[in-house]
Amino acid sequence: MTVQVETAEGLSGRLDAVKARISAAAVGAGRPAEAVDLVAISKTQPDERISAALAAGQRLFGENRVQEARAHWAARREMMQDLELHLVGPLQTNKVRDAVALFDVIQTLDRPKLAAHLAREFDRVGRQLRCFIQVNTGEEPQKAGVLPADIDNFVAECRTLGLPLVGLMCIPPAGEPAPPHFMFLREIAARNGLTGLSMGMSADFEAATELGATHVRVGTGVFGPRVTGAS
Repeated sequence: MTVQVETAEGLSGRLDAVKARISAAAVGAGRPAEAVDLVAISKTQPDERISAALAAGQRLFGENRVQEARAHWAARREMMQDLELHLVGPLQTNKVRDAVALFDVIQTLDRPKLAAHLAREFDRVGRQLRCFIQVNTGEEPQKAGVLPADIDNFVAECRTLGLPLVGLMCIPPAGEPAPPHFMFLREIAARNGLTGLSMGMSADFEAATELGATHVRVGTGVFGPRVTGAS
């Protein structure tokens, strides 16, 4: 199988198009365009596409796995001080130390045991990462995230531990309209005094922007289809 090598021009065009759509959605909703941060999801992407995104000026990226993120970013972090890395996939407690060393933001805080491990590691290294709590808005048994009925108590527990909570994150159920989940997440955040809302992906980031997202997580829309069959 022949794999087409990404060009900086091609990726830059997609990146600009996504940013323009975010800006238009924000302005249309009466929000400033700069109120929404684009998190480019670089999981499983080949190195040339990540390099093309960097060449196009993107500096905010999301990764699902600590080990893959290290391969993508450990060397780059030493050379590029303006990178910001978000963990957007599940975090195992035995990976907390590695995650805290590499990332700037944890978007998938979802259980008391993980909260306790993060609090201890933040104290140990003297560095605190901003945290979003992942909410399972669809109450799907196979999906990570705090159930809506438990979220208020979990927010209070995390604050007692001293974690720097900045907002909430959700992944709406596949096959359901996303906007009701975005509105639900916004309501939960408001009553808990949280301003960050990480919601919206390639298929629905404009709706998320209109409904108050502060961060949208876009992979395919920026990088194009994932490469399969590459060595």
